[in-house]
Amino acid sequence: MDPLAKRVLVSVRRQRLIPPGGRVLAAVSGGGDSVALLHLLAELAERNAVALVGVAHFNHRLRPPTSDEDERFCRDLATRFGLPFVVESADVAEMARSERISVEHAGHRARHAFFGRAAGRLGACRVALGHTIDDQAETYLLRLLRGAGAAGFSAIRPRLGLVVRPLLRVSRTELRVYLASKQASFREDASNLDRGVPRNRIRHDLIPSLRAYSPRVVEVLAREAEIAQADEEWLARAANESSANLVQSTTGGVEIDAAGLAALHPALGRRVARDALVRVSGRAVGFDHIERLRRLVEDAPTRVDFPRCRAERLEGVIRLTTRAGRGAVARVEPFAYRLEVPGEVKVPEAGVTISAEPAGPGLFRPLCRPDTAGKHGTERVVAVAAAGPFAVRNWQPGDRFRPLGLQGHRKKLQDLFVDRKVSRFERARIPLVLDPQDRIVWVVGQGVSDDFRVTRGAASVLVLKVRPSGG
Repeated sequence: MDPLAKRVLVSVRRQRLIPPGGRVLAAVSGGGDSVALLHLLAELAERNAVALVGVAHFNHRLRPPTSDEDERFCRDLATRFGLPFVVESADVAEMARSERISVEHAGHRARHAFFGRAAGRLGACRVALGHTIDDQAETYLLRLLRGAGAAGFSAIRPRLGLVVRPLLRVSRTELRVYLASKQASFREDASNLDRGVPRNRIRHDLIPSLRAYSPRVVEVLAREAEIAQADEEWLARAANESSANLVQSTTGGVEIDAAGLAALHPALGRRVARDALVRVSGRAVGFDHIERLRRLVEDAPTRVDFPRCRAERLEGVIRLTTRAGRGAVARVEPFAYRLEVPGEVKVPEAGVTISAEPAGPGLFRPLCRPDTAGKHGTERVVAVAAAGPFAVRNWQPGDRFRPLGLQGHRKKLQDLFVDRKVSRFERARIPLVLDPQDRIVWVVGQGVSDDFRVTRGAASVLVLKVRPSGG
């Protein structure tokens, strides 16, 4: 095995990115980084460290005819490796115009939705992307220049849901040397030279200038991102605990204990305020919004309007409610959290806290109280035959699971939601609990997967509970 492949395997194991022998799908654009990723994963697969199940390519249609040439290159590459090829295309520029978002944001959303569908088609538990330590450093600087907190400085995470990035500790230069040793060809993306793109200016101008002050600036910035990730995880847990005591669910919003919010350290107070705003408005918020909410604990003003929600101070509480008559329904941003066993995690986007703990002795059947979605004040409990730890995230297009009693048939979550008349907005808020192989264990409020039903022979039985945060 090539020494670089050995390094990647060590990183994968230490960060638990892919379970031993796990089915992984390589996302390949045709560029050098993703082509190197495919070669490295193939080396790991030869040693049975992973199971490489296919190549996925998303055609953004941004640079015709080059985009189509990239697609053909990736198809041929998959054929040479003897792997299935999964491809989709979309007019990302038109998506950006119609949704009034940046092309970069539209492309990110379209790609990641595709990754979920592609993984489902080939039964993959992970989709591997070729981001490098250079990408990590560039992202950190982008976030720094635009303004960011701990979450932003975390930059690119090694794993988020089923997406993993095994090369975050490898440089582009190392990958080019590796490809040369394999005599492997790849596609050069001319858009990477366009200095009209902020990331390209950072890559070609800023980072080379910073090397005059620190020759290892890329490694330093990547280390700072890793430190920020750990800080962010700790802060998120602390904010969850504070919110459980200070934030109460109400019809159409939440109430925050004003004195309790004022007493928090600013780092915690800002996080609690941010989570409450996101929970009610269903959209990302900025620093100015957070500070305006925190200032409500003072004498004036007593009411502040935010995009899609309103805050009022009334008798010691700050009441956050959705603003009526604001047109389109707010879109909920994707969320993903880790749930340890035993442990609990707050999901502010859904307004709930989910916990997991080993079941008591003698439990051999599914425990399931009436599981009604979206009803505040109802604690819901299920028992599942699973080991954990779990991931908690919201629905992605292409998600499937096998509800109890459906006679073994898998069902798209989208079809389930339609059948049960769950609105589009509520679908995005419903948490899913997934096992380490990214299989859906529980659709909160909708049912447990038949794959995890409790039987007498179950090796591990866990009790999962969900309750309104602060309730």
